Amino acid sequence: MEKKDLDYFRQLLENELNLLIEKAGETVWELMEASSDNESDLLDRATQELSQNNVFRIRSRESRLIKKIRESLQAIEDGTYGICEDCEEPIAIERLMARPVTSYCISCKSRREAFEKAIGY
Repeated sequence: MEKKDLDYFRQLLENELNLLIEKAGETVWELMEASSDNESDLLDRATQELSQNNVFRIRSRESRLIKKIRESLQAIEDGTYGICEDCEEPIAIERLMARPVTSYCISCKSRREAFEKAIGY
């Protein structure tokens, strides 16, 4: 992969990482404020807890994405970014544009997904 492409993906990944970390910080503040609001009505409290559970689920997914972004940034530093972990062939730029944190080419990822589906994972 050319240096300009690597620079582009590095910047893209760093921007996404910064955005996710900023969101996580905002969530902490929101949850701290929400915990100080003790709703006396049971329905209001249930609604608030449901909303918080949804936020936790979203942030959990974002936390896994943060890990993948950091791994991708490390791969850029190591010189392995854009190389499929299974077949060790270059991953298409189009695939990286769609999913910059991917570590598998489309055929290897499809094969993995078919296997996971077959075993019920």
